[in-house]
Amino acid sequence: METAKRWEVEKYKVKNWKKYSLIGFSVVVVLLIAALIFVNAYINRTLPTTDGEVQLNGLNDIVEVVRDGDGVPHIEATNTHDLFMAQGYVQAQDRLFQMELARRQASGTLSEVVGEATVEQDRYFRTLGLRRAAEKSLAAYSQESMDILEAYAAGVNAYIEEAKQERRLPPGFTLMGIDPSPWEPVDSLTVGKYMAFDLGGHWERQAFNYYLLSEFPENQAYELFPSYPNDAPTILKETGKVDVAARFKDALIPHAFNGSNNWVVSGERTESGSPLLADDPHLGLATPSIWYQMHLKSPEYNVSGVIFAGIPGIILGHNEDVAWGVTNVGPDVQQLYLEKRNPDNPHQFLFDGNWEEAITHKEPIRVKGEEDIDYEVVETRHGPIISEFAEESGEDTQMSLRWTALDATTELEAVLEMNRATNWNEFEEGLEKFLAPAQNFVFASQDGTIAYKANGRIPIYEHPDDALLPMRGWEEEDEWQGYIPFDELPRSVNPDNGFIATANNKVIGDDYPYHISHSWAQPYRYKRIVEMLEESDKVSKDDFMTMQMDVRNLQAEEFLSYMLDQLDMSELTTEEKIGVEILMDWNYEDDHSQAQPLLFHTWISEVQDEIYNDSIPEEMRELFHGAGQTTDELLRKERDGGSSRWISQAGGVSKVLTDAFQSTIAELKGKQGNDIEAWTWGEGHAVEFTHPLSSIGFLERFYNPGEPRSVSGSRVTVRAAGYNHDGIVDHGASWRFVIDMNDPSSAYHIVGPGQSGHFKSEWYHNQLDDWVDGTYHETSLNQYDGDELVLIPGSN
Repeated sequence: METAKRWEVEKYKVKNWKKYSLIGFSVVVVLLIAALIFVNAYINRTLPTTDGEVQLNGLNDIVEVVRDGDGVPHIEATNTHDLFMAQGYVQAQDRLFQMELARRQASGTLSEVVGEATVEQDRYFRTLGLRRAAEKSLAAYSQESMDILEAYAAGVNAYIEEAKQERRLPPGFTLMGIDPSPWEPVDSLTVGKYMAFDLGGHWERQAFNYYLLSEFPENQAYELFPSYPNDAPTILKETGKVDVAARFKDALIPHAFNGSNNWVVSGERTESGSPLLADDPHLGLATPSIWYQMHLKSPEYNVSGVIFAGIPGIILGHNEDVAWGVTNVGPDVQQLYLEKRNPDNPHQFLFDGNWEEAITHKEPIRVKGEEDIDYEVVETRHGPIISEFAEESGEDTQMSLRWTALDATTELEAVLEMNRATNWNEFEEGLEKFLAPAQNFVFASQDGTIAYKANGRIPIYEHPDDALLPMRGWEEEDEWQGYIPFDELPRSVNPDNGFIATANNKVIGDDYPYHISHSWAQPYRYKRIVEMLEESDKVSKDDFMTMQMDVRNLQAEEFLSYMLDQLDMSELTTEEKIGVEILMDWNYEDDHSQAQPLLFHTWISEVQDEIYNDSIPEEMRELFHGAGQTTDELLRKERDGGSSRWISQAGGVSKVLTDAFQSTIAELKGKQGNDIEAWTWGEGHAVEFTHPLSSIGFLERFYNPGEPRSVSGSRVTVRAAGYNHDGIVDHGASWRFVIDMNDPSSAYHIVGPGQSGHFKSEWYHNQLDDWVDGTYHETSLNQYDGDELVLIPGSN
């Protein structure tokens, strides 16, 4: 009986345990659903308001903002102040978190919100002094431009205050636990200076060349120089050796693949009878896009195109009369100087026989969760001591950086004048104020003019070979001899052949009186553009769009046959011979569905490793900008009957190519399996447009939606697609643009992956597939509809 009672009691307990467990589980599920609903509601609330009315204190009149079906804002104002205040407000709506990170990165203040992980990066940017250069630049601006900068900042701040009051700041701010401080005019100029940094210069290559001469016999070192110097430099004989590998191990180096394509064709060679222009700048591919597309309209402006988030105006695009695009010139505007430090006073450096006092900048670095770091930047007459950022040393020889972008410059003045230009003369007049970075501008106007100018402040070197190496900071004769006069910069207007094209290639002939650069891009993109332009007497805007997506590989056309002929077939396995057969049956198209591009590009990479890895440490390879071009030259030398010391040292051209091919097959088998014929370029070459916050594991599904898309093209094709060691395409055409001046009110664009920085916006990744497929959208100066937001002057 007792046993039966106990059994009944136990059954009751189990029954109630199940009951209450079920209730508890249900409560947890309800709470979880409620939490998800709350989070979703919060995230949705942080989306920008794109229709209705919003009051903005500081406006003088009503401003209309229409976002068309592609998320492009068309801003129409009755006066200049309101136009640029509205531009600041609208940019902040879509890109405020990006703007915050951009100004922090350029200013060296990321550690305040990230922590210790970004301290070295902050030290580097504090050393460079982009923000200091921006502050110097403010004084060079006209009152008109300052008024526009102030109006733009007021618009950004109006949105910041509105979002704070309504608890609608973008999710990134909540995730990082920060609030944005007010935007200032200097922030816009600092972001502009960062873009000059991203387009880079050649100090890394100078440091690498210095390393070569320090470590290798002169003839062997010179073989890797971008051009062979006429006179043997004497710099190493005049100073103690600087340990380049140790000093620059933590330097943040701009991506070596940053480049671009542009071309313009006169009406005599087009179907419409008017000039056609195309531009696709090659920069980092990420979310949000580096570019933001806008249309600005007021009594003084009617201009459309793209701008960097954080900056007013339109830097690339068109108005009702003219259109323009750019590529990077890549001139020697960065010069390393070796500096002799006074052993008795670390803040004095030798110049012309005297000790000069350096400028010292106190740059304390705040670090989230840690104590502040006292940091000091020393600046000589040439610029900041950049060898100091890597490690403190008491050595008497240092390296400083002279760079045109660290001077006061006036790019916004130029942009505003370009935006209002109605013809080439007015446009070129505006270019005189565009000083850094140096850019190849191509131009087209409705009156039929096509033109080109390599623009910017480019130093004059008395001895051009000096730019190959660090120069002597203590010798007056090693100072720059001023800058190439504006009227003598490379220029072409209405050339006889009817077109102009640039792709970071050499833009001057041997008769040009000034030195521009020792480091030009590999010529394949430029040659292919010219080939396509010469194939047709009459081209159309559709032809231009097709050209921008072209994937013909001229590097493979030049080298593949020679490389295959040099293989030692007796050393190859059956699998490796299958790879050879596949390569022999190739149309030289870097198509994502084919195996040949994967084999070829991996092989080229392995060739470089075979030649350099045993002799040059990995940290120095990072400074070896232009390595691809140099390797091409070594192969050409061998192909044409000469001999390369580097290839000979690695065992000869046959051994290098054979070993590299065997490594290629082994590496790709590990990545794509044993069935060589099933390999594809797209499997190891795909684009994702990664968001910086996606590195936080659970956020990846939100910020990087979907799988990476397979992509055709490569670093050497017109359809540029540079990639990292994981095969993710992270550099390429950040914006594609085509315009027919027969109707300059409309143009064709792709801004990958989209306009918005908010992952729940319909315009977040809506152009990702368009970017992959080459599907353009048309944007008009006159006809547009969509969500309409009316900005109304506030009551105070």
